[in-house]
Amino acid sequence: MSFLRQGNHSFVPDPAARRCGGAVMQPLAAAGSASSAGLWAYLAIFALVAVGWAGVPAIGGAVIAGAAVAASQGSLNLGAVLVASVLGTEAGGLAGYSIGLRWGRAILTHPGPWLARRERAIAAGEVVYARWGRLAVFFTPCLVSGVVKMKLAQFAVWNFLAGAVYVLSVGPAAYGAGSVASGQASSLDGVGSLIAGVTIGAGAVLLGMHHRRRRARRAAHASPGSPAAG
Repeated sequence: MSFLRQGNHSFVPDPAARRCGGAVMQPLAAAGSASSAGLWAYLAIFALVAVGWAGVPAIGGAVIAGAAVAASQGSLNLGAVLVASVLGTEAGGLAGYSIGLRWGRAILTHPGPWLARRERAIAAGEVVYARWGRLAVFFTPCLVSGVVKMKLAQFAVWNFLAGAVYVLSVGPAAYGAGSVASGQASSLDGVGSLIAGVTIGAGAVLLGMHHRRRRARRAAHASPGSPAAG
């Protein structure tokens, strides 16, 4: 994925998500076309985003982008799509965290194919958490949060924030792109939604970098004799 990615999180739609989005957009739009069946479309969005956020690659971003494009065509309600998606990221994150907490290390260190790669993945996740603290939830799969035994209450809050940022960057950006491409809304509205989505993602990156620098300065001041403090 593009502009910020580590693990299974990213903050703008990638080409794979756009390709997959077309595949999921039509059935979701069909489900939402009738008011009696509309609820099922949002339940499907919730379930698929949860599966993706729990650790299955590409699904979450594709569904969010596809559903947002369908909303730009009037087939779904954008607000409901965003709410269902954010709730899906929280549910999926908690599921992935629970798997990582209970079985993640045993799974990743079990003898078999790609053992060395799996062991490197654990080591890399531990390094990210050591450097970034709670903010690492934004950049690593939820499974890793469980493996490193992050506190559940902390994970629930930071995973919700990560999911909200992801959804509110991908969703409006895809909605704006769909509106502009189809002419369903004014160009100004479509471009505004596109800019809003990209701005949210970029803002999250800048805030994360600022938080990382502040964390490093505090650590240096707390340990004046450490190598990090010179």
